[in-house]
Amino acid sequence: MLSNYQALPLFILVAIAFASNLPLGYLRETATKYSLRWIIYIHASIPLLVIVRQLYGFSWHWIPVTLAFAAGGQFLGGWMCRRAQS
Repeated sequence: MLSNYQALPLFILVAIAFASNLPLGYLRETATKYSLRWIIYIHASIPLLVIVRQLYGFSWHWIPVTLAFAAGGQFLGGWMCRRAQS
């Protein structure tokens, strides 16, 4: 269970995961699928998320949570790009 002491750092971690992937998802949508740019846009936020997760002392068990929020940011950013182009 999460204590009140950990709730704010967890919120910050998932907010960074989501927000940092919004522009990357937008850019990924403009790149050719499976190109180097496409791969970089998908994975560019990982070092930042690792640093923030370790800074707040979260174990590797929280990686799926941050991955889910990062994927959500990627998908929403891609959707926003498609919406802006139509």
